[in-house]
Formats: sequence, structure tokens, C-alpha cells
Amino acid sequence: MLSVYAAAGIPEISPTSDLAQILGDALDGLLADGDILAVTSKIISKAEGRIVQAADREQAITDETVRVVATRAHPGGVTRIVENRLGMVAAAAGVDSSNTADGTVLLLPVDPDASAARLRAALQERFGIRIGIVITDTLGRAWREGQTDVTIGSSGVRLLDDLRGTLDSHGRRLDVTLPAVGDEIAAAADLVKGKSGGLPVAVVRGLGRLLDADAPGARVLIRRAEADMFRLGAAEAFAEGYAAGLAAAPEEAQ
Repeated sequence: MLSVYAAAGIPEISPTSDLAQILGDALDGLLADGDILAVTSKIISKAEGRIVQAADREQAITDETVRVVATRAHPGGVTRIVENRLGMVAAAAGVDSSNTADGTVLLLPVDPDASAARLRAALQERFGIRIGIVITDTLGRAWREGQTDVTIGSSGVRLLDDLRGTLDSHGRRLDVTLPAVGDEIAAAADLVKGKSGGLPVAVVRGLGRLLDADAPGARVLIRRAEADMFRLGAAEAFAEGYAAGLAAAPEEAQ
């Protein structure tokens, strides 16, 4: 049976906070062996001092950007969809102004997998049980309206449930079925954490089968460049193709 519930009593986090201690106190008596904690990336960022002034937001986006995927002008400015240094493709490189003090914005953690590993180690030592950690953030999706939470960092959790080679209910072989259970956990946790309720952590119970101390981190959820059929936005792809055509035209004329 799957159950998901938010942990109450977590105060505002700052760079001076002992996050493991604070979460341990809030979860004391609530955790069980095999539980998975879904932790909002914002409190990781706050604890790690990933806070910049809002006036520096555009420069922060530039600094976090590895590759521009698409841009689109709108009445309020320009939306930039970029690949950030974590390999994620996201609006504004994940730089966010929600749930942070006025006049500031938050950058994503430097290494969410490492952050998850440290937190998992501290909580497992305190409680003497096996747990997993996923660090979550909110993303839009290509081809879909709205946003959902996804996993951007992880420790001790198998994020892809590989069903390839097994049989469906009619006995047919599954050849491509690879559920992104890490993102499904993040989305389920967001249903109880919400966006504005001050509940940055959820306990997910009933998925102990996914615990794996040797599981790789959240980069397994990022599609490899050679397998990405949509590496560029429409305008950027057109411009690149047009430039390539101009470059080839003199050679073709010879």
C-alpha cells in the first residue's frame, strides 16, 4: 500500500541551519524502514547558501546556462529555456523567485545527488533504518500544459523501474517500458506538500522495493544528447539550418 504525507513543523531554512538536525527533529517517530523522503530543492538551496539578489537574476541564469535551447519574447521580457550545468533543460536554468525572501532568488543546489547522499547518511545514522532521499523541483513539460515536480537529486533510490523483457497482462513482451518512478514519487509528494503551504518535505511509504544503496543519482533521468530528438527550439533550429544552408550554397554552386 502506498501512502504519502507531508512533514509539519519545519521552520524557515537559512545558510546557518543544520538541515539534517531540523528534518530529523520534525520526522522523529514518523519514519519507518523503507521510507523515501521527498525534499523540496528550495530548502537544500537555502541551507547551502544558493541565494542571490533578485537584481542579479538574469546574470544568474546566464551563469547557470550551458546551452540555450529556445527563447521566446513576451510582454514582460524574454523566457529562456536552457540546459543548465546539471544537464536539466528548464526555464531560467531553474533560477526561482518563489518561496524565498523578497528581493532574492534561489539557484539550484550545486550537486543535488551529493546533497541527498549527505542528508540520507545523517538521517540513517540518527534513526538506524534504511531510507531513500529524492530532491525535487518543479518543471514544465514539452507538449504539456502546467508544471509538475520531478526528481533532480537522489540517494539510495532506484529512479528508473526497468520492465523491459518482462511480460504484460496479456503475455506480450515489454521492450521499451521504463517507468520514471523517481519523477512519479516527486509528483505524488507534491500533491501533499503543495506550493505555498510551508511543507517542504513528504514521506513516501510503500515503495521499499525501490531502495538501493548503490543506485545512481538523478542524472539517469536526463536523456542523452544523441537520443534527444528535440535539442533546439523551433526558431533556433530554423536559424541553424538556414545558416548551414548558406554555408553550403557556395560549394554547391561550384
